[in-house]
Amino acid sequence: MDISEEIKQEKFNSGYEKLAVNMIFTTSWLNTLILQRLKPFDISPQQYNVLRILRGQHPNPATVNLLQERMLDKMSNASRLVEKLRVKGFVERETCESDRRACDVVITEEGFRILNEVDKTQTEWEENFKSLSIREARDLNRLLDKLRG
Repeated sequence: MDISEEIKQEKFNSGYEKLAVNMIFTTSWLNTLILQRLKPFDISPQQYNVLRILRGQHPNPATVNLLQERMLDKMSNASRLVEKLRVKGFVERETCESDRRACDVVITEEGFRILNEVDKTQTEWEENFKSLSIREARDLNRLLDKLRG
């Protein structure tokens, strides 16, 4: 549905304003889908992001600074997220051997297990995007990359 119909606003100051509003609206839609996908696993999108980074780093540990750099949501508090994941048994923290001020974070078997459970929902999750062809998805990825410069 056209963004004008969705939000009941017909006039925009420019095509760029309409684009910005459309992206904000679509981000909200996507965030709702992500929350619904992760709710059964009792993890937030930010915790999921940390676990995915750690899975990609495995078997090497990651510092909290590395996690912060690689996170999708740059406003997230990586230290707080790591602590929540530690309490759930999904990660372990250890003092970094090379820098005593830092700590190394590694994913646990339980962390791998929860990611594998989320991964099983991938096909169902992708159904949300099937209104686009593979080519359109590729084009949209290219355009979003271009927009961010």
